Amino acid sequence: MAKKNESYEAIIIYSLRNGEDGVTALNEKFKALIEANATLDLVEEWGKRRLAYEIDDQTEGYYVLYRFTSPPDFPAELNRVLKITEGVIRSLITVNIPKEERTAENHKAKQLG
Repeated sequence: MAKKNESYEAIIIYSLRNGEDGVTALNEKFKALIEANATLDLVEEWGKRRLAYEIDDQTEGYYVLYRFTSPPDFPAELNRVLKITEGVIRSLITVNIPKEERTAENHKAKQLG
C-alpha cells in the first residue's frame, strides 16, 4: 500500500555566528533538500529573534518556518540532517493539521466529554 503524503511544518533556528551569508546558505540548502523530497508549500522567514535561553553561548538566532507536503519517511531524514548540520541551533518538525480538522476534532471531543 502506498504511503499517504501529509502536511508538515519545520521551524529551524539558524546560528548567526557565520553572518547573513551563512544563514542564507543554510536556508537555501534546506529549501533545496525539501524541494527535492517534498512539495514546498511555504517559507516564512521570521528573521533574527532573541532566544528564550542561551544555547551554546548564543542569545539570538535566525528563525525560518517551512511548510511542506511529503511522504511520512522524509521528516525523519530531514531531522537527521538538521541534527548533524553545523549552524543549526534548534529545529522542530510537526505534522500540520489543518485548522478545519482541529476545530472539528475539538468540537467532537467536547460533545463526547
